[in-house]
Amino acid sequence: MLSSLRRGLGIPRLLLWLLLLAAWRAGSAQLRYSVPEEAQHGTFVGRLAQDLGLPLAELVPRLFRVASRAGGDLLEVNVQNGILFVNARMDREALCGRSAECSVHLEVVVERPLQVFHVEVEVRDVNDNPPVFPATRKNLFISEARALDSHFSLEGASDADVGSNAQLTYRLSSSEVFSLEVQTNDDGSQSLFLVLGKSLDREETAEINLLLVATDGGKPELTGTVEIHIKVLDVNDNEPTFTQSVYKVQLLENTAEGTLVVKLNASDADEGTNSEILYSISGDAPSITQTRFKIDPSTGEIRTRGKLDYEETKSYNIQIIAFDKGTPPMSGHCKISVKVVDVNDNTPEISITSLSLPIREDAPVGTVVALITVSDRDSGANGQVSCALTPDVPFRLLSTFRNYYSLVLESGLDRELVSGYGVVVTARDAGSPALRASASVWVEVADVNDNAPAFAQAEYTVFVRENNAPGCHLVTVSARDADARENARVSYSLVERRVGERLLSSYVSVHAESGRVHALQPLDREELELLRFEVSARDAGVPALGSNVTLQVFVLDENDHAPWVLPRGAGGPASEAVPVWVSRSAGAGHVVAKVRAVDADAGYNAWLSYELQAAPNANANANGAVAAASGGARLPFRVGLYTGEISTTRSLDEADLARQRLLVLVKDHGEPALTATATVLLSLVDGGQAAAASSSRAGAATAAAGGAAALLDVNASLIVAICAVSSLLVLTLVVWTALRCWAPAAEGACGPGQPALVCASAVGSWSCSQRRRQRVSGGEGAPKADLMAFSPSLPQGPDSAEEKPQPSESEYVGKVSLNIFLPILRLLLAYSL
Repeated sequence: MLSSLRRGLGIPRLLLWLLLLAAWRAGSAQLRYSVPEEAQHGTFVGRLAQDLGLPLAELVPRLFRVASRAGGDLLEVNVQNGILFVNARMDREALCGRSAECSVHLEVVVERPLQVFHVEVEVRDVNDNPPVFPATRKNLFISEARALDSHFSLEGASDADVGSNAQLTYRLSSSEVFSLEVQTNDDGSQSLFLVLGKSLDREETAEINLLLVATDGGKPELTGTVEIHIKVLDVNDNEPTFTQSVYKVQLLENTAEGTLVVKLNASDADEGTNSEILYSISGDAPSITQTRFKIDPSTGEIRTRGKLDYEETKSYNIQIIAFDKGTPPMSGHCKISVKVVDVNDNTPEISITSLSLPIREDAPVGTVVALITVSDRDSGANGQVSCALTPDVPFRLLSTFRNYYSLVLESGLDRELVSGYGVVVTARDAGSPALRASASVWVEVADVNDNAPAFAQAEYTVFVRENNAPGCHLVTVSARDADARENARVSYSLVERRVGERLLSSYVSVHAESGRVHALQPLDREELELLRFEVSARDAGVPALGSNVTLQVFVLDENDHAPWVLPRGAGGPASEAVPVWVSRSAGAGHVVAKVRAVDADAGYNAWLSYELQAAPNANANANGAVAAASGGARLPFRVGLYTGEISTTRSLDEADLARQRLLVLVKDHGEPALTATATVLLSLVDGGQAAAASSSRAGAATAAAGGAAALLDVNASLIVAICAVSSLLVLTLVVWTALRCWAPAAEGACGPGQPALVCASAVGSWSCSQRRRQRVSGGEGAPKADLMAFSPSLPQGPDSAEEKPQPSESEYVGKVSLNIFLPILRLLLAYSL
């Protein structure tokens, strides 16, 4: 036909062959290569890119790769030169067993645009498996009465190779008694027989040892051996014989368990017990044969055991031994060849390999979503499979090769309308009745990152007590992203900056996932009263989007500083005991000295009071005695509760001791209160002696003498100042209340919102408003000035903030006002005095 076509069309022979070759390659879209098994890593297989007609310069840009590999990672392609090479050791017997053909199927994918090529690599057999006998030793019991030319069946060797590498030849070690006979059956298998060539004489030779060697046809040749141990028996000289040496049977693979395969009927020429026969399956038979068949020892019926599976084993060779009951027993052998016939009992198998899932909602039509492979373990029409998709999905199946499909996008996607599709692939074979199977894949439509994280609050205000525990929780910031998956996964971080001489990250930290803000170290209100910083929230999209939120952390005062007595200036005592000269002529109310002390805390924690303590010395005891003797007269000196001024309580007389030691206790109003002490030594002298005192004490005496005169002038000024301050207080309260009531009711009617109190300790219970002068850190540069006042009405900690009632508006305003003007009154008193 080819020659007639060439003559009819007038086409040259070479051109005709080229056209036929091009048509075949276009139709099959497949390349075939060949490589021997056990090839080393890197062994050249073929120039894949060149044979596919792909330029080498386009391999990397077009993502040239092996997408699906039926053979695992046995073969690999070099994307630089397009050469297919061996990547791992290939064992043909492990891949294909005893199959005459063995191939590895590769699917080569080139994207931009997508092309799929199918490559078949034949794995050639090499002679790497020697012949193997079922056992290394074979025991035979042969009667000395056996006739010449008697045949004794032997188990042949098996070779895992195929072709000429599995063609076996046998030879027997040199023997004058036995020879080896090899018979080739109709199905190509070989039957081995040990042939008796010389009469046996048990009295002359009781045992014979032979060596049977099997050699395959490979190059180089490989061999296997089995030792044959023959024991010569006496008397029973007839063995059971079968009507056939080989019985051939065909069974459907769905044959029920217990089905009769064949019934054997061997005969024995002996009489009596020597002719009674028992049947058994040879112990050398493979284990799978013994698990699939059983034989009745008495009747010789062979029945199935378990379930036959054509896909597991297509045929069985059962060696049967018939023993008579003679002494010694004689045996005969036959072979049962069982061929399993395939039925359509395997449903198709579907394998889905995802390539680009999830798919972006802006993906173009024709985008390959997944690769689908279908297979059926049955043979013939039972293994022919067709595929279909569920309707109403924007996808279609594109056949790329036999039993290989691509799931491609057929129409546009919109994630806002449909976020994903459940695609069901149904495969049906051509058997009768047909079997089908289905597999589903969820095609998720991916979102694009078009939404930045948004915080729940525009700004966070937090109050924390100083001396907080390191690592304490300040506040949790929260931001949400309207996108999906990674685009909505928010992480938090600090916006780093400097706070004075230190970095912000040395003060606070934020957990990247939960948004919990922690203080890394104890905060000191005397060092930092307001910490203002920003926290950034960014999503995990590409490109990432983010936003910032401002946090204000107010540090509340704790009573952690004791009062400190200032060093004595001119005319005043110091913390150390330095004598002060006092004239005995001083009258009641005469100021003789003043103790000055300061406290680094604020509010009530810095409000100091002074009181006299009994001095633990002899003079104090003497003073007590004198006072008792004089009828309980008062002590001659006292100290101002809030001024620290030491003055006389009465006129001094000669009964008062010349040296007085006063111990002044300075105490703040914190909870608990902290104290300091100052010791003042007073020396009582007459008026003339006071004038002659040391020049270093002259200023003090002069100030003490003129203090009483100046006190009257100061009192008038003090009264005027107090009235002015009180008027200012009333006016401020009225204006502030009016503004709060007329302001928009964002936080409630005429009342400030209550801030959260965190990290509170058990030392104090002061709350914080926003009306006190403080040191503020809100950015780069010097601290800012603001006002803050303290009130003793807030709970001890965050847990109790929701349990105890908040102060009323009148209480809140009154306490704020008290704390605003109390320091002013103290300053006026101190200044006037």
